[in-house]
Amino acid sequence: MRILVSAVLLSCFSGLPCSAQTILKSEPLMLAPYEVAFVKDASCPSGKVLKVTGAIRGLHRRKACVPMPGEQASLAAATP
Repeated sequence: MRILVSAVLLSCFSGLPCSAQTILKSEPLMLAPYEVAFVKDASCPSGKVLKVTGAIRGLHRRKACVPMPGEQASLAAATP
């Protein structure tokens, strides 16, 4: 019986999308160096999101519009 319950619980957790990226509504104020954040704003055309990469002190962040399929992302609110 324990094996059956363990198998059911394991199958429930293995079906969760662990590799999904979170898409923010606004760009975060602070990003660690080389940390990546995806932002949905008006600066990119439809079907693309802004990929923001944090930089070390004294350098500018890298920003690029990249395609993001809808099933890989979830929309979240940025917290300041």
